[in-house]
Amino acid sequence: MTQQVQEGLPRPLGATWDGKGVNFALFSAHATKVEVCLFDAAGERELHRVELPEYTDEVWHGYLPGVDPGTPYGYRVHGPHEPENGHRFNPHKLVLDPYARAHTGDLHWDPACFGYTLGAEGDDLTFDTRDSAPFMPKCVVVDPNFDWHGDRGRRTIPWDRTIVYETHVRGYTKLMPAVPEHLRGTYAGLGTQDVIGHVKALGITTVELLPVHTFINDSHLLEKGLTNYWGYNSIGFFAPDPRYASDRAQSLREFKEMVARFHEAGLEIILDVVYNHTAEGNERGPTLSFRGIDNLSYYRLLPDQRRYYINDTGTGNTLNLSHARVIQMVTDSLRYWVTEMRVDGFRFDLGTILAREPDGFDNDSGFLKACCQDPVLAAVKLIAEPWDCGPGGYQVGRFQPGWSEWNDKFRDTVRDYWRGEAPASALAPRLCASGDLFNHRGRKPSASVNFITAHDGFTLNDLVTYNDKHNEANGEDNKDGHSDNRSWNCGVEGPTDDATVNALRDRQKRNLLATLLFSQGTPIMLAGDEFSRTQHGNNNAYCQDNEIGWVDWSYGERGDVLLRFTKRLMALRHEYPVLRRTRFLTGERNEALDVKDVTWMNASGAEMRDEDWRDGNMRAFGMLIDGRAQTTGIKRRGSDATMLLVFNAHHDLVRFTLPACNGGGTWKLLVDTNLPEETNGGAFECGHTYEVTARSLLLLVLSPLNAKHS
Repeated sequence: MTQQVQEGLPRPLGATWDGKGVNFALFSAHATKVEVCLFDAAGERELHRVELPEYTDEVWHGYLPGVDPGTPYGYRVHGPHEPENGHRFNPHKLVLDPYARAHTGDLHWDPACFGYTLGAEGDDLTFDTRDSAPFMPKCVVVDPNFDWHGDRGRRTIPWDRTIVYETHVRGYTKLMPAVPEHLRGTYAGLGTQDVIGHVKALGITTVELLPVHTFINDSHLLEKGLTNYWGYNSIGFFAPDPRYASDRAQSLREFKEMVARFHEAGLEIILDVVYNHTAEGNERGPTLSFRGIDNLSYYRLLPDQRRYYINDTGTGNTLNLSHARVIQMVTDSLRYWVTEMRVDGFRFDLGTILAREPDGFDNDSGFLKACCQDPVLAAVKLIAEPWDCGPGGYQVGRFQPGWSEWNDKFRDTVRDYWRGEAPASALAPRLCASGDLFNHRGRKPSASVNFITAHDGFTLNDLVTYNDKHNEANGEDNKDGHSDNRSWNCGVEGPTDDATVNALRDRQKRNLLATLLFSQGTPIMLAGDEFSRTQHGNNNAYCQDNEIGWVDWSYGERGDVLLRFTKRLMALRHEYPVLRRTRFLTGERNEALDVKDVTWMNASGAEMRDEDWRDGNMRAFGMLIDGRAQTTGIKRRGSDATMLLVFNAHHDLVRFTLPACNGGGTWKLLVDTNLPEETNGGAFECGHTYEVTARSLLLLVLSPLNAKHS
């Protein structure tokens, strides 16, 4: 094999099979030698170790004829071991290719996986000579060819029509009876017709998957019988984790087939991605990949103490997105998932990290510029989680045009309003896509990704069932997870047989879902909330790969009622464009068209006055959205329906006068959250006083003067 090695090419990076052999290319600016190690089919025995002969533009490369897809491999990288200068090379440690398209085997935690000798005097400054290969997963050479004939249905869903559904590949189907048992918890299981049928019938357009990049289970979790269930601990940014495949050897193909099935149904797939840190932890972490390839380039280190890592992520390390080669790796990864894996977008965990430069967050950072100019990435959905743990980490509303952002202000305000802790003045801007945060530089309402629940925190059911978190199963004495949940248990902590409490809880769920789906912006909901899934009060189920973290499909009649109600909400959002406008509602009168896009009403049916807005106790108000308002940049009246939303978070019934409106005759009731099964709510004349039940929401549509009502 050594005699056969050829010079090869410095690009593309990674292991590239051309039908006759494999080109290996690995970036390292500070290495002195790189060896590629080839293993037997099981990934257990090293068969060949070949030095890459060429070094071009800081890339080590070589070509090996006769190497085929399916071959396990890894690297040994030589260079200075000077931790205090940021260098942690150790060729005794097998390291994973950052560009590997597939992996085989699992990490078996052993002291040999660390570049230093655990427990030795000198700690991480020591040099460990044990071979880590027996304990390491291996990279796998792949054949990228795939017949995408089933991908004919792929289409881009316009932002204004998008409804996102956040779920977990394993947890979504692990308990789903309709999925064959051997496929539950896998890519193949997620791609079955019963799963896709449920998502489609619900009204979802876009499924967001929690991390599927190859990740590592932390040793401290395994020791407690737990796992890193959510997967926010990536070690390979180009490979789908093989643990989610029904056939691990075919993980790449199985993922592609899953995507094709979703596209065939007209649904999008977007990925939650973790480019802010890796699974290698801080200076006392293992040497698995980047640390042993070029620690000084890949990670942000303290400028005057390069032994130590900057920890803006709270995980021990932070990827150095100021380095050109790290930007290249991330953007190469993103393009790969779009072009080769056919995904439709990304949600960036701790997205502020990606826009950090040495001086802090910069919304004109190198990474954001790279994405902005990239024609492949510009064509897909880019969603930032606009915060991190570092100084100045909270950046909601400050990402560049072309990006959407998770809006936690929407979450917090809506939760507070429905538990009686926020006034109308706080809720109003959140209903309008938070224009105070996003209405600049030509950004659209879709930039505000509205959510009430997500993987991180209470489910919808638990939000109205628990005042306090109950994370005892995590093994951290209930100290993990947020304590500020803005939840309200409606008077009883946990499940109860009290019919009055359960009725209120069910109405509160409907209020929260209706607020989410009738607000301007892009809604995202947590899988299982549509039928009241519970995690039994656990608001941090990151380590619960069991019934706590999995979706329970045995939801009963109460869950079925909520499911039908949720489908109706989504159908109404799709039916009425005025609920998902592409222009921000401002409340300003368009003098040329003599139209005001949104008018805020008090319970007497009159327009809200300054004293109404200043009333911190006001809990009932109306939002009148005029369908005649301008819908595009062209100055002409719209022809959409005019709709009225009425919110009542008061603890008692409120008599609300339905306002008069130009061009309309009667108000048709579409939704009353106090009447979940009522689909024909009747028509009411302008000026009619409607008795709005305590803690409930209404949606009405204005019928033209000459319309007939059934």
